[in-house]
Amino acid sequence: MKKIWFRNKEYGYGWYPATWQGWALTAGYIVMVTALAISLVFMIQSAYFLIVYFVSLFVLTGLFIYICYRTGEKPGWHWGKGKEGDRDGGSLPR
Repeated sequence: MKKIWFRNKEYGYGWYPATWQGWALTAGYIVMVTALAISLVFMIQSAYFLIVYFVSLFVLTGLFIYICYRTGEKPGWHWGKGKEGDRDGGSLPR
C-alpha cells in the first residue's frame, strides 16, 4: 500500500499535505515560485525573461499538481462528511 502524502479537502476540490513529504514538497514549491518572482523583479527589463518566467511557473505548477495527483487521494468534489460521518460520504456521485 502506498503512503498518501496529500488528503482530499473536506469541502471543495483539491488536496492538503498530510505527511512530512507533502509539507516538504509544498514548501519547496513555495520557495521556487518565490525565487522566480524575486528574479522577475531584478530582470524585468527583458521581455524574453517574462516569457521564461511564465513558462517556468506553468511547468512548476504542473509538476506540483502531477505529484499531488500521484501521491494523494483520488480527487473529487466534496461537500463535507456524509450522514454516517465517513470522509467520502459527501462527495458527488461519479
